[in-house]
Amino acid sequence: MKYSRSKDFNFTIRILDLLISIIGISLLSPILIVVYLINSLDRNSALFYQERVGKDMKNFTLIKFRTMQEGTENCATHLVDPKRITFLGNFLRSSKIDELPQLFNVIKGDMSLVGPRPCLVNQIELINERKKYNIFVFKPGITGLAQIRGIDMSDPKYLAKTEHKMLKNMNPFTYFLYIFMTVFGAGSGDKIKVKLK
Repeated sequence: MKYSRSKDFNFTIRILDLLISIIGISLLSPILIVVYLINSLDRNSALFYQERVGKDMKNFTLIKFRTMQEGTENCATHLVDPKRITFLGNFLRSSKIDELPQLFNVIKGDMSLVGPRPCLVNQIELINERKKYNIFVFKPGITGLAQIRGIDMSDPKYLAKTEHKMLKNMNPFTYFLYIFMTVFGAGSGDKIKVKLK
């Protein structure tokens, strides 16, 4: 399955990614520093690093503020025991502040601001569904259509279809729309599912 994107469009998105990320880090640096310091007092590592699948199925290291206890199982968010989320982590996740360090991933070129959410290397079912739609020809993103609709990775088929719809219809307007909606609180992305006894 192919998508029609010109080199000029890809170049424009890359420039926008860089400009918005650099401006974002500059403006939000006080928040980043405060959260880093508070998180450092609460646990050994304020940041969380995890291997994810990126463009062309090349792995990269995603960076976030740590919101779970160290030693938490390396699995999809919706499978994590809610008790593993720290007190500060609950706030960081609900406010989406935990995602801010990924702006450095965008600057580095591993990610875009808008794109399919990067999956773990062990999420084989999701990887296979994304292959059907040729989604890995694009960089993963911090936000996108699935995120603002609150679609997490617990339904790989639905998620891949939603990402395909987003990528097929991507243009400068939808790029800014997804960013705008995310900044102003739309969606929640991968949620911790409450486990019923």
